[in-house]
Amino acid sequence: MHDLLTSLQGLPPLLIYVIAAIIVAGETAVIFGLLVPGEATLLLVGFLAYAGTLRLAPALLVMILAAVIGDTLAFRAGRRYGPRARAGRWGARVGHQRWGRAEAMLGRLGGRGVLTARWVAFARTLVPRLAGAAGMPYRRFAPWNLAGVVTWVGGSVLAGNLAGESYETVSRLLGRATGAVLVLVAALVAVVLAGRWLGRNPDPARALVSRAAGLRPVRWLSGRYGVLFFLLAMYVGPTWTLLINLVGGLLLLFVAGFAIAWVFEAVVRHSGLAAVDGAIAGWFADRRTPGAVDVTLAVVSALRGPFLIALVAVVAAVLAWRNRPWRADLLGVVGTVGAFVPLVVLAVVVELTGPGVGGPGGRDAGPFPTQNAVVAASLCTLAWLLSRGARWPVAVAAWTGAAAGVVGIVGARLYLGLSSASGSATAVLLGVAWTALFVVAWATRDRAVGEASAEPERSAVPAET
Repeated sequence: MHDLLTSLQGLPPLLIYVIAAIIVAGETAVIFGLLVPGEATLLLVGFLAYAGTLRLAPALLVMILAAVIGDTLAFRAGRRYGPRARAGRWGARVGHQRWGRAEAMLGRLGGRGVLTARWVAFARTLVPRLAGAAGMPYRRFAPWNLAGVVTWVGGSVLAGNLAGESYETVSRLLGRATGAVLVLVAALVAVVLAGRWLGRNPDPARALVSRAAGLRPVRWLSGRYGVLFFLLAMYVGPTWTLLINLVGGLLLLFVAGFAIAWVFEAVVRHSGLAAVDGAIAGWFADRRTPGAVDVTLAVVSALRGPFLIALVAVVAAVLAWRNRPWRADLLGVVGTVGAFVPLVVLAVVVELTGPGVGGPGGRDAGPFPTQNAVVAASLCTLAWLLSRGARWPVAVAAWTGAAAGVVGIVGARLYLGLSSASGSATAVLLGVAWTALFVVAWATRDRAVGEASAEPERSAVPAET
């Protein structure tokens, strides 16, 4: 690495500008730009500005201009070839409904999605094309894209400039962080898909058994011993069948919880976030005062997981009694009177994953701060219960309060030194994703129920003559 930097410092500055601009623009302008190291190039430009080979202001301007040109070319390519690809053989295989949902999603996210994509490898190559293909006006695309380019290019170049001789370390950490973000995005997509599957299959154990019944060995057993299975089902009865379904569904929730916890812990562990734990802990330690510590410790001790789980149970029972009856399936239980059950499952999962609790206020050890995970999930569940079916001011207030509560309690635990920054990030991600699983499931269930109830009404309307 040292030899490479020495060789680059001997090149003419104009040649370095041209090569770096081609790499940065090519990352989005051409589809094989997925393989181009954009962040490493910008960090290198920042380091060369630190070393005096380049000037910082012109380097920033050239890199921003190159990134904007690359994104504009990608946007134009999507606008020109997107409809042709949609009408082609592969576009027909995707289906008109999926194309419609993709356009609706891009319409909802709009410029925010364009800005965010700039910070995610692979996404910054594909999103400009998707925006062009979806028909997003360039006047809407351009300002959000410029904001993303300025922040991404400026942050990366300045990071390389401030790193100085530590360029190699910063480049390695940023590369690890990019990979971690990709895995995290994939994990969140998997959580959403799992939630949609749960919404369509509110009794997951029964759904999996039905799928298994279609396998050849099971069909053979059913054909040979079908009478015995029928007599066994008659003996068990509907009540025990319901209980067996609920227990089987809870076991599946435990498995899902362990899977999500393992993925999120691995993402944060390999992201390099733990490198800042010491600096953040020191910053909080320098600002502790005896009076503030006592007050903060009292608040953290009061707003612990068991108290919040009990609060969720009370609120869920009141809302279930007032608003809607619960259905006799797992999703019906955990979405109404049993909304506290997923929180108990989460608490058990994070305890078994490795952390222990001890010391004043519950000092967490291991990959997951237990209290942070349960607090995040509990507050999000409360916001979901209070906002479901409510008017938008109530929903906004509920979710704003949940976000403020999570930030406040996690910040308080960091202030007291009860949790690390990387562990807190892992725990909050786990709690939010765990709640999102059930929020998506209930939204899918409600949509399916609404469509089913609307279908008879449409069929009952007499056709016009």
